[in-house]
Amino acid sequence: MTDPRPIIVWFRQDLRLADNPALHHAVESGRPLLPVYVLDDVTPGTWRAGGATRWWLHHSLTHLSAALERLGSPLLLLRGPGDAVIGDLAARVDAAEVVWNRCYEPFAIERDSRLKAALKGTVKVTSHKAALLNEPWEVLTGQGTPYKVFTPYWRACVAVTNPERPLPAPDRLSPCPNRPEGDALSDWALLPTRPDWAGGFRRTWAEGLGVGEAAATARLTQFLSEGAANYSAGRDVPGIDGTSRLSPHLHFGEISPRQVWHAAKRAGDRGSEAFKAQMDSFLREIGWREFCHSLLYHFPTLPERPLSPAFEAFPWTQDDKALAAWQRGQTGYPIVDAGMRQLWVTGWMHNRVRMIVGSLLVKHLLLPWQAGEDWFWDTLVDADLANNAAGWQWIGGCGADAAPYFRVFNPVLQGQKFDPDGRYVRHWVPELKHMPDKYIHAPWTAPPMVLRGAGVTLGRDYPAPIIDHALGRQRALDAFATIRGSTPAIPA
Repeated sequence: MTDPRPIIVWFRQDLRLADNPALHHAVESGRPLLPVYVLDDVTPGTWRAGGATRWWLHHSLTHLSAALERLGSPLLLLRGPGDAVIGDLAARVDAAEVVWNRCYEPFAIERDSRLKAALKGTVKVTSHKAALLNEPWEVLTGQGTPYKVFTPYWRACVAVTNPERPLPAPDRLSPCPNRPEGDALSDWALLPTRPDWAGGFRRTWAEGLGVGEAAATARLTQFLSEGAANYSAGRDVPGIDGTSRLSPHLHFGEISPRQVWHAAKRAGDRGSEAFKAQMDSFLREIGWREFCHSLLYHFPTLPERPLSPAFEAFPWTQDDKALAAWQRGQTGYPIVDAGMRQLWVTGWMHNRVRMIVGSLLVKHLLLPWQAGEDWFWDTLVDADLANNAAGWQWIGGCGADAAPYFRVFNPVLQGQKFDPDGRYVRHWVPELKHMPDKYIHAPWTAPPMVLRGAGVTLGRDYPAPIIDHALGRQRALDAFATIRGSTPAIPA
């Protein structure tokens, strides 16, 4: 007689049915299945989800719950410390097994280890790889150490990466007969109420590009058929839809990197050599995501402390007024302000612009990279701890594969190079929409007659630059000089 005890499938950052190894394992077991999601806002050391992440989570769980309901096994929603909640649930339903897909944040590793120890000898525990192409411990240097420079890391990945074919979604699920009562999603209050700042989120995602597994698949298909042919150049132009915009879908696991990899490889194999090169460029960005997760796994203090120890002594400033101007998109540098406003309205920012706005914050304004990291954590729908921390340390010059600290982006030149016709700035900074192309990225250099013709009075309609570029650059170099002698080289 088959053991009737259920198997618990603990959903985390894998909110999908297709290519979900934990779910596939549970279905193959033949046991009654209890899918569960736990909202953990209380475990010490956990990075509590920011406002934008919570908004996306609400909609993603809505889609996942409906999909599981259609297959016959509804999603159970519970709240509390993840390990304690799952441990209690396993006892309540007399579970035979608990299965999940692995997460790599330090607090998640500690939580999962506690749960494994608590269930040892009573409930079987199985975990799977689902969020990455390669485990962080699978790609190491010849000395067995983690890579700290991306290019050799990616070269090593390409040599060993041969992901299995994505798993199909199940066509039905066997429900757990003694399923307990859980929360209603509305009980979690993940959506904003007053003030309701999510109007732009709804227009961009819920009513536009879409949230959930079906939307992720559709977005990948659309990108490969429409935007991928010019990816290498288009990915740097914020005024066009030249990127995949898959980052939030990947973070929440609405699509797997394995699905993306195989779809891109198929598209490349069917296309010309030039198109195949575009696909290799695109998959390199998937590789950067893998690199960031490897860094976080091997250096768990990455979100809080600089990877380069010398930067512990860097003379950062504290300027709440300057930080607020940056957050609101009121720095006086149009490409920066456009990016910050895009972020606030949509919960997403073009990757090239993320580097530009970050450079202004940590170089010109000498504000700590953690201040930018915290703001992005709260405002990005794709706020991923590994990507966010590694990205900000790259910008700050203190992390792995970092741009040298003395490389200071000129926001005017960056705007002229990547938004030459001002399309991006005019969309997000509409007070400058009538400025000629010549002055759109430096309106303070326009003659008075041009400013009047564009309906712009500096200081009233649009601010003057928060700091002169040359002054900000020199100030950054002077600050760097105070620690330069003690800055160790970061090995590969």
